[in-house]
Amino acid sequence: MSYIDGFIIAVPTAKKRAFIDHARTADSMFIEWGAIRVVECWGDDVPQGKLTDFPMAVKAEADESVVFSWIEWPDKTTRDAAYAKMIDPANTDPRMDMAKNPPPFDGKRMIFGGFVPVFELTAEGEKK
Repeated sequence: MSYIDGFIIAVPTAKKRAFIDHARTADSMFIEWGAIRVVECWGDDVPQGKLTDFPMAVKAEADESVVFSWIEWPDKTTRDAAYAKMIDPANTDPRMDMAKNPPPFDGKRMIFGGFVPVFELTAEGEKK
């Protein structure tokens, strides 16, 4: 079964186009490094909770939108190899250059993690 990296980010609403451009550039790198797909989702119906919610989790401000994203990898080994390339100081890929592709959000408030799927249900039925 595949391996999933998930992300939640607060992005200034006025920078939606900049975020999409940034994601297109960065996400192409993940695909080249073995990702099966990358999905970027702009918050549309993100309700406020009483104890916790997406906006609270990333300390979203009134002028920010919540973005929910994931990268699907064929397996954790492929993902780990891609992340090793990403943090390799010898990697001179211009897509990793913060001056050329600056993230239009505060990365310190990003929540992310790797996940092992336990099952998948599709219109065709459950995949194990």
